[in-house]
Amino acid sequence: MAHVPHVTAHFDSLSDHNDYLFTCTIVRGEILFGIQRLPIGRKRRVLENQAVNLFEELSCLAIPKEAADYYAPMKKYAEQHGTALSENDLWIASTAMALDAILVTADSDFQRIAEFGLKLEDWTH
Repeated sequence: MAHVPHVTAHFDSLSDHNDYLFTCTIVRGEILFGIQRLPIGRKRRVLENQAVNLFEELSCLAIPKEAADYYAPMKKYAEQHGTALSENDLWIASTAMALDAILVTADSDFQRIAEFGLKLEDWTH
């Protein structure tokens, strides 16, 4: 949620296309959890305000039932290959695939399952 100039610029360039930008329930929950873990203070208040602004800009989509069809083989692959991915990351990836969406993330863990057809972009570079 920190302001990264490349991310902010890319986001702003797409701001007229809000129907293309969205988040999902799990990502929203992870952001809110990360903020809740911080001690009460200035940094937490700033991040809370940024989260409110972000969630006002982006639609938050529920997980479609088709995400389970992607989740199951990715989970099996991860277990068989000792690929450490959190349950939430698997559901986030599955949701993106079910929606035929591009997952924008700087988290390189998602590269481990890109072979399933997960479309990734990293706006931090």
